[in-house]
Amino acid sequence: MLKIALKLTIFLLFVSLQLFSQEVNKNRKKNQAIRVENPPTIDGELDDNAWANVKVSKDFIMMRPDNGKPEQEGYQTEVKLVYDNDAVYISALMHTPNPDKIPKEFVNRDNVGNADFFMILINPNDDGQNPFAFAVTAAGVQFDFKVSNGGREDWNWSAVWESAHKITDKGWVVEIKIPYRALRFANQPIQSWGMNFHREIRNINARYTWNHIDNTQGSWTQYDGLIEDFRDIKPPTRLSFYPYASATTITHKGNTDFDWSVGMDVKYGITENFTLDATLIPDFSQVGFDNVQLNLGPFEQQFTEQRQFFTEGTELFNKGRLFYSRRIGGRPIDEFSNERVLRDDEEFNNNIKVNEKITDNPNVKMLNAIKISGRTKSGLGIGFFNAITDKTEATITRTEKTIEGLDTITRVSNYKSLTNPIANYNILVLDQQFNQNSSVSLINTNVIREGRFRDANVTGALWHIEDKKSTYNIDGSFKMSNIYEQKTSENNGQTNTYKSTTTGYAFDTSIGKHAGKWRWEIGYQFENKDYNPNDLGILFSNNEQGVYGFFGYRLLKPKGIFNNYGVNWYYNVNFLHNPGTFTGVNSGLSFWANTRNRFSFGGNLNLSSKRKDFFEPRQGSMSGIFFERPFRVNINHWASTDYRKKLAIDYNWYYTFFKNISKQSYGFRIGPRYRFNNQFSVSYAFRFNNTDDDLGYVDKVNGDIIFGQRDRRTYDNSLSGKYSFSTTSSLSITFLHNWTKVPYKSQFFKLNTSNGQLENTSYSDSYDVNFNNWNLDINYVWQFAPGSQLIAFYRNSIFSRNDNTNVNFFDNLDNLLNDAHKHTFSLRLVYFIDYNNIKNIF
Repeated sequence: MLKIALKLTIFLLFVSLQLFSQEVNKNRKKNQAIRVENPPTIDGELDDNAWANVKVSKDFIMMRPDNGKPEQEGYQTEVKLVYDNDAVYISALMHTPNPDKIPKEFVNRDNVGNADFFMILINPNDDGQNPFAFAVTAAGVQFDFKVSNGGREDWNWSAVWESAHKITDKGWVVEIKIPYRALRFANQPIQSWGMNFHREIRNINARYTWNHIDNTQGSWTQYDGLIEDFRDIKPPTRLSFYPYASATTITHKGNTDFDWSVGMDVKYGITENFTLDATLIPDFSQVGFDNVQLNLGPFEQQFTEQRQFFTEGTELFNKGRLFYSRRIGGRPIDEFSNERVLRDDEEFNNNIKVNEKITDNPNVKMLNAIKISGRTKSGLGIGFFNAITDKTEATITRTEKTIEGLDTITRVSNYKSLTNPIANYNILVLDQQFNQNSSVSLINTNVIREGRFRDANVTGALWHIEDKKSTYNIDGSFKMSNIYEQKTSENNGQTNTYKSTTTGYAFDTSIGKHAGKWRWEIGYQFENKDYNPNDLGILFSNNEQGVYGFFGYRLLKPKGIFNNYGVNWYYNVNFLHNPGTFTGVNSGLSFWANTRNRFSFGGNLNLSSKRKDFFEPRQGSMSGIFFERPFRVNINHWASTDYRKKLAIDYNWYYTFFKNISKQSYGFRIGPRYRFNNQFSVSYAFRFNNTDDDLGYVDKVNGDIIFGQRDRRTYDNSLSGKYSFSTTSSLSITFLHNWTKVPYKSQFFKLNTSNGQLENTSYSDSYDVNFNNWNLDINYVWQFAPGSQLIAFYRNSIFSRNDNTNVNFFDNLDNLLNDAHKHTFSLRLVYFIDYNNIKNIF
């Protein structure tokens, strides 16, 4: 089957490349870059001589909602560009009939809020896929991001650059200076760069661009204009230092620990197109909290990455979903919860009872990490990542109870157990882009651990091919994993140690149409039983295969009350890969729409056939043991009101029912947000989920797989607020309380391993769970110089898990607040140093 799929992919790839010869963006606008000897002062005034006699880039065209429509009268935009040996300078005059009504909310850097903005897309390689974006809002807030592969926006990427703005009687003005160290470009005497200018006008709900972006074909990054005739500019030495100092105190259960750290992040331009990023003695004491929830399922909970080093500039490493950065410096690989009993033997060795529990299981500490990434003028992207983590040990408390005559003697002792050795993680990526819309990639991840712990290696070949008109595409990947483990065997009373290698495979390919009003895709994928990328990636289940796809329609021009809307029908036909057992079908219909008044809404109708679940019994998919789930119907609806208003509301609800059983599930979320003024805003959300008569695995006893029937009820309260003293100084608060209670019914069931049905059993035990996760963060950020920050951080956290499910919301909250609070306070200073500004000192 694999050979057939590969041959089909190659054939479709050849056909798609021959379909069209027409290029997108064939009518691109052009302008000339003007060199100046005396650059403009970045002050929001356009009276500098540098701006005189510079040709204006104008006649903007609407990108949305009415794609292709000319500029509206009274909202003209005029852009000028000059350069010198150090930087590119851009000015924009944006006319507005009512300057007093320009939205200009103050927010933190790299946020937009309710504000107009002006944005520049710069692509020195003019490859149609990888521009840099720099933008300034009408409040003067900067945000920037880097785009890769024609649309993936990396908002964690940040550069240091200058801007100034001013509201005038004609509208508003912005001046921007982008140093060459913030860009990557070739060392050539004459250059032309792809560029486009965007203007967002909130009051009329419109986005305009200098070069027209056609929304019927291709990606928006393929529609840059061209700025020609940059002469004799040279890439500077791109070397920046971010030294930091931090101090942290943690108080928990009457104990206070103090820690401090000094370290540095370094960015160095190895060549004109490649950059080295390194973090030396990393400090992640101020990262946001994880939204930990009660997990009763067979798979781990996945968390978002919040450490800046792992979120910025990692687009190459994230290809193929083989890099889950939380594996580095996260939980140990020999992970046990603090509640798990390691050993509990009743009576052996002369009336001794032994109980062992992990009482301290710290996270793995990362020692250092580097990443090298960049892309050549010919479109070859190269990435290398390496990180080293320290040895980690858990503390295990051993309790021995010995019966001596009529007395029971208790002895308690502690010992250490290695849960994670010194480990090295590395990734190598090669990504060749071509035709401004296509790429083929090779990625390899490798984990090497010291001692008895296993090693792992995963290699993937990826492809995304579009025809020259960017209408049809073929996507796909082939991946191979190798796990190297140390195992033992018994032979004639002797124990032999040997190394074992387990090799697994995964394949995925699809063909589709992703342009125009009508769009579709059909694909096939599988992972065999031994495919396992989880030492550095994340995959919830393997030994699966299926056919998938969708068919849909979308409105590309406003019609009636709608700016746009879309309808999609999707399907998944699922099997085990080995032995090919049919497991079920999923299908559904979805609809979404945006009105001219900025009201967004949509909904889904999802159907799932009777399904064989080979993972809930926790015996492995190759065991042949499954739990039969019933036919399921889910309906949901969501909506958001106009964020331009002071009061806006998001809400959604869902209802799920199941055929021939009493189980039902329903819930809702409502999230109002209010903007008091341009400096102060608050948002709140309440979420409630309820599932009655849920059935799930609880234990395996004497060979029987035991299921329990339970009700599950979850309450989420979240609050966030922000007060901006200025565009460089703000105070924010983030709060989340997750409460889930799961009482079990008295009747338990035994899984019939031949047909997946549940049968009554006399087994009984207590599995009730009352789960609470509480986090409150208060953060003050002051950007006292470009790229430099002082951050004061406080966190109050409580975690509780017990079996008291007979409490109401307020009693539970009262009990939780009486539990031990963990107080964390941290102060961190980061200073930006540009080598080009200090080299004369040395």
